[in-house]
Amino acid sequence: MTDNEHKSVSAYSALGTARTEKVQLPEATFDGIINMPVMHQAVKAFMANQRQGNASTKIRKYVVGGNQKPWKQKGTGRARQGSTRAPHFVGGGTVFGPTPRPYDEYVPRQVRALAKRSALNARHNEGAIMVIDAFNYDAPKTAHLLGLVARLDVADKKVLILTDGVKQNVFLSGRNIPNVHVMPYVDASTYHILWSDVVLVEGGAIGTTLEPLANEKPAPVTKRARPVKEVEKAARKVAKRAAKTEAKSAVKAPVKKAAAKKTTKKEK
Repeated sequence: MTDNEHKSVSAYSALGTARTEKVQLPEATFDGIINMPVMHQAVKAFMANQRQGNASTKIRKYVVGGNQKPWKQKGTGRARQGSTRAPHFVGGGTVFGPTPRPYDEYVPRQVRALAKRSALNARHNEGAIMVIDAFNYDAPKTAHLLGLVARLDVADKKVLILTDGVKQNVFLSGRNIPNVHVMPYVDASTYHILWSDVVLVEGGAIGTTLEPLANEKPAPVTKRARPVKEVEKAARKVAKRAAKTEAKSAVKAPVKKAAAKKTTKKEK
């Protein structure tokens, strides 16, 4: 395999139709270098930066009460105590407990860029990168993205779609699809790329322009079959509801009969 063939990937239309020509990936990004320590550092920092850091406990001085000695210093036979809010008392303060703090980790810009390139190269080596010519959606349409992932045979995988800039219609189209994440190419982090099983990159995001295919129709969206567990759960729910209704009817019948007899006796 030549170096050019190694850096070329399959191209598809926005509706999932395969194109005859291959797309050459930019050598500046897809240089074949995979730096594992840098990727680990970037992912670790990304996950740490998602933390709120608001876990909080009260140390001894912040617990209400305990302002006087629980018993006198001498004469009781018990150990001397100064407050019931000491850590060894029930309801006392916490020793070395967590307090609100930032968990932010800083990673230099060049290190982040190297980690992102390494993640893209790792996915490219797995054959998990596909180029889409352009996402030109006039309006949000979930069926279009569903048809795309169905035609590419990646409906059961985690799919990351990287667009050329912010495209609200594409984002709204994929927001309701499980395991599909849509975001601009420049905003994608190492974590997002490694999270996905397949990366769909818009051609314009990597400097590739492709002419749109003419007379192309979206793929029909087939209804996803429900898993066996979901069907069994729904059947149990229906059976339970039917049993409950039957039990209510069985209880109401004697009560109505007794009420009717009582009314008849009163009339006599």
